[in-house]
Amino acid sequence: MSITTKTGDDGTTALMYGRRVPKNHPRIEACGAVDELNAALGVARPSAEHDFVRGNLLAIQKDLIVLMGEVSVATEDLPRYTKEGYSLITPEMTAKLDVLVREIEAQNISFKGWATPGATAASAALDMARTICRRAERRVCGLKETGELRNAEIVIYLNRLSDLLWLFARWVETKAGAAGK
Repeated sequence: MSITTKTGDDGTTALMYGRRVPKNHPRIEACGAVDELNAALGVARPSAEHDFVRGNLLAIQKDLIVLMGEVSVATEDLPRYTKEGYSLITPEMTAKLDVLVREIEAQNISFKGWATPGATAASAALDMARTICRRAERRVCGLKETGELRNAEIVIYLNRLSDLLWLFARWVETKAGAAGK
């Protein structure tokens, strides 16, 4: 099977289970933003010098695959999705992010007020991922507002993740002696 199916040539794309929607449908916009976030984390991960950051980013990327899968399913198909054994974003996944936030905050990282991205390549990549995460969160909130999102934990997860990415960037800068530069 070729990657080129030509089924999208008319400006539509398929959700999971084959429902066709316009490529600018809010669900596709949300999936696309999460996909961009995952790709941005893929850029940030190898640029991070510390296993602490790299390992946690990889785990988060795996969570984002779960999140994107869930968002790619029309609301009416969600029971089928879960029945077939696909995972959903859970409070336990968000709790893991909370643990990381507390762990980083306990390390006396350096930051005051607004951060200027770019002190290091790794922190800049993390800040870019954070801004993409905020966009993904806004797109998912759009789905929630229209009743197209059943699992509100997705919004909480993305909100927490953006906070964590900001902290990761400051942590990287602090470790590099570049905080505030």
